[in-house]
Amino acid sequence: MSNLEAAPAATRCEPASGPGPVAERHDSREVPLGGVRGMSVSRTLPLRGRPTVGAWCFLDQFGPQHTDMRVLPHPHIGLQTVTWPLGGLIRHRDSLGSDVVLRPGQLNLMTSGRGVVHSEFSLEGADLLHALQLWVALPVDRAAGEAAFERHTELPSYEATGLRATVIIGEIADAKSPATAYTPLLGAEIRVEPGRRATIPARRDFEHAALVIAGEATIGGERLDAGPLLYLGTGRDELEIASAAGATLVLLGGEPFADELVMWWNFVGRSHEEIAAARDDWERADRGRFGLVAGHVVGHVAGHGADRIPAPPLPAVRLTARKRG
Repeated sequence: MSNLEAAPAATRCEPASGPGPVAERHDSREVPLGGVRGMSVSRTLPLRGRPTVGAWCFLDQFGPQHTDMRVLPHPHIGLQTVTWPLGGLIRHRDSLGSDVVLRPGQLNLMTSGRGVVHSEFSLEGADLLHALQLWVALPVDRAAGEAAFERHTELPSYEATGLRATVIIGEIADAKSPATAYTPLLGAEIRVEPGRRATIPARRDFEHAALVIAGEATIGGERLDAGPLLYLGTGRDELEIASAAGATLVLLGGEPFADELVMWWNFVGRSHEEIAAARDDWERADRGRFGLVAGHVVGHVAGHGADRIPAPPLPAVRLTARKRG
């Protein structure tokens, strides 16, 4: 999915370090995307003082709502897009030739490398649209590589009494996702039955964060309602998760990301110049860096057509740092 903000803020992400076990609540913010989608998303990454969790650098939740999602072709560099639907149907098409319909419980994972283009449309007649859209920052060697796409319709699960974790990427104990990761990473959807309490293993070198999607849960001793992101830091061997009324949540984790990142619009890079070059290449389609998405109209003026999202203007100043807390 695209970041469709008309004037996206520049975000520079400082290298991470391990803070040890902590419990920080970070409120989400509503971001009106407008345009043809006419909808808002709840954004919890990046945040001031906490731009990344492992290599996870972006997290939006949209819905549940009745909406006609029409995200026209748009570019990405330097990242993986992780699309995790909770309700509704989403059609994904990209410049690699992929054309798939994504359903709840299935994973779309697109690796941009130095450049890829995709579109996403909701399908009529489906249930309320509800999904998570996440980005994973690529390490510098893979960020310069070729694009790729993979779809996983069956994912492993870790189960304890009253708890079931679907492992989207990474692993919990012996439950290992087939999804490709380029840094040590974890992403899981966890469902807890009412009145249950369970413990899941964790890696001490990972930093973790949790987002309750529905219900309420107590995670690592901290009660959390739907909405804010709970950052848990590093240094934990296990996580205790409980819920009085039942809950659905997503757990993110990974080794603190070592690289300094610059994020703007749909791009993740290492410098202002890299971001500016990618924007210029998108606006000059004749350069051939970004491909075409089948099924969308292509224009004849500077490679522009009606079926694409133009890049917003760059900020008038160089991209500035957003420090970690």
